[in-house]
Amino acid sequence: MKKWIKVLMVGLLITGLLVTVIGCKAQQNNNDSAQESQKGKLIVGTEATFPPFEMIKDGEYSGFDMDIIRAIGKSQGYEVEIKNLGFDALIPAVQSGNIDCVIAAVTIDEDRAKVVDFSQPYFDAGLIIAVKQETTGITTTKDLQGKRIAAQVGTTGADTCLKIKDKDPSTNVKIFESVGEAFMELQKGGVDAVINDHPVTADYIKTSGNDSVKMVGEVFSADSQYGIAVKKGNSKLLNDINAGLDELKASGEYEQIYKKWFD
Repeated sequence: MKKWIKVLMVGLLITGLLVTVIGCKAQQNNNDSAQESQKGKLIVGTEATFPPFEMIKDGEYSGFDMDIIRAIGKSQGYEVEIKNLGFDALIPAVQSGNIDCVIAAVTIDEDRAKVVDFSQPYFDAGLIIAVKQETTGITTTKDLQGKRIAAQVGTTGADTCLKIKDKDPSTNVKIFESVGEAFMELQKGGVDAVINDHPVTADYIKTSGNDSVKMVGEVFSADSQYGIAVKKGNSKLLNDINAGLDELKASGEYEQIYKKWFD
């Protein structure tokens, strides 16, 4: 009788151990699956005064870039959190690790590529000159020499303004924190022209220009492309972002987002 009880107890002990092992294995599998599906929070820096790429509408971050980064986050298992910073503070913030990446219609150029790593290009941009509706005689950057011109701080438009001033020191350059401020200065007659990214200028004229602003001349710096910036050497995140962009393009979701904002 005692022998039978011992056998029974040993059997129960073995069964308990097996259940524990199987349970731990199942839990580990669940944890692995959770890690695969959710990699953590992605802190994204932007400058939300650059419609239609980034803006605040009804208290929410909205725009082409915002839809793109959220779609990338979803495809790659990240929870996306947006932080709004000044444009000239974005690159330092990603360098210091205060944010994980930047998406803010940032043009890929050699100087920026020295301090951050860029994703594959996700948008073809280009610059354009905007003037008041009644303005004549301005169609090229050469025509802007000696004029009053404006752009947003840290942008390729601002760089172009400074290059024009280098050629003609009498040129008066005004740099603003947001492109909206530059356009307001143009509308009130404080400057003769604004140099800015073509799609943003087109959107401004469509939504806020009130028939008082027009684009002149041809799009220049047409090879300008936007990229998503990450901290130098963060190859894991960069690979995830590029993989996400590839998936959006392959699935047709990128085209849907593009048509939503640039019909």
